[in-house]
Amino acid sequence: MRIGYARVSTQDQRLDVQREALTGSGCDEVFEDTASGRVANRPGLERALDKLRRDDTLVVWKLDRLGRTVKQLVDLVSGFDAEGIHFVSLTDSIDTSTPAGRFFFHVMASLAEMEQELAVERTRAGLATARKLGRVGGRKRLMTDSKVAAARRLLAYGTPPREVASNLGVSVATMYRWIPAGDRD
Repeated sequence: MRIGYARVSTQDQRLDVQREALTGSGCDEVFEDTASGRVANRPGLERALDKLRRDDTLVVWKLDRLGRTVKQLVDLVSGFDAEGIHFVSLTDSIDTSTPAGRFFFHVMASLAEMEQELAVERTRAGLATARKLGRVGGRKRLMTDSKVAAARRLLAYGTPPREVASNLGVSVATMYRWIPAGDRD
């Protein structure tokens, strides 16, 4: 049996192209999801996986429709192999029912993993360079030095903490993070 799986990330995207390709490739059933690939809970994928038996084939339109990370994909396809289930990606020309297809899947997965590692490496190098130039990542501080000083003065004069925080445009929790209980006069 050939089981198809189609996924789009947002409500704005359409499943038509994937659905047509999957039914055109001979899928007996097609399961669908509208969810990010990063989301663990995908009911359509769960139903498709539950339906698969030995010698069945899971068919996707494109490899990234099944999973977002190389580890996710390799683990899933390795699990299929252990259970005697085949995997086909139509646009990537991958068919794990053949030795060449299994080899190609692992080569593609390795290349994708290498690209991911290179991206992480480039990001780290860019952050290190930025730090050397005096730039620090992250959001700007809500509590500047002048706001901390003003908050200390207002609290020392007996102004209620909620009022102080409101006047400074921060939450009470943020104010207390910058002015711990032992530091208040």
